[in-house]
Amino acid sequence: MERNILLAAQKLDTLLAQPSCRLGVFVPAGLHPQTAEQRHLDCLAQAGADMFEIGFPHTAPFLDGPVIQSAYRRALRHGHGLDHTVRAVEHAARLRPTVVMAYWDSVSRYSPEHVTGLFADAGAAGVMVVDLPAHMAARWHQAASSAGLVTPSLVPRRTPNSGLPAAVAGASGWLYAPASTALTGHQGAVDIPALADFTQRLRQAASVPIVSGVGISTPALAARIAPLVNAVIIGTPVVRALLTNPGQAPAVAASFAQALRPTFRGHRV
Repeated sequence: MERNILLAAQKLDTLLAQPSCRLGVFVPAGLHPQTAEQRHLDCLAQAGADMFEIGFPHTAPFLDGPVIQSAYRRALRHGHGLDHTVRAVEHAARLRPTVVMAYWDSVSRYSPEHVTGLFADAGAAGVMVVDLPAHMAARWHQAASSAGLVTPSLVPRRTPNSGLPAAVAGASGWLYAPASTALTGHQGAVDIPALADFTQRLRQAASVPIVSGVGISTPALAARIAPLVNAVIIGTPVVRALLTNPGQAPAVAASFAQALRPTFRGHRV
């Protein structure tokens, strides 16, 4: 089992070391019954997802906009919590390198040690806690390290230079640089020069890859951001399709994959 856990993290490292920007796709666990969810993950992988970010449903996802909030509410209404998230991770990790996105309250409810053990056994490469409290950081990183998981960190855009050392401390796998300061699902303009400056400051503060998401609402915008980061993660455009017309979700993902890699035609193994 330890060898498999290490392999998951190595696959993520290898992916993010590629010269071209990779595509990550966020999928909230529990939005659909297990069989349908697995089928959607299969199709998204074939459509161009290089990695998955599986969302652990939370009652108050305060960094997320209405689309992802709605997805989490639906999942929780159907009773889809930790167990369903583990099963989603198991399937996603068979397809692509997979990281779990979680809020601290969801983790602390079960204990960091229990949660990291479950996700490691499921094949996850890591878990990103987007609102990790500073006073719990040491325990969290110890639990994840013991389980063999990487611990990506989301660094708020407004973090000053003086705050970067603390913000990136303990981060592994990647640093998440939000493209927008708004909630997920933002469809307005993105300040590309400001994002470029932020990613440069992050690269000076830590040696891990940089990924970006939040507000990357179109393939054209993803293509503009691609030179700045190692991966672009899309969430709301795919989740919106999964909520309303799941059959359209692979086409959404494919449009972003083709923007990042114009020669990509989909249907990869």
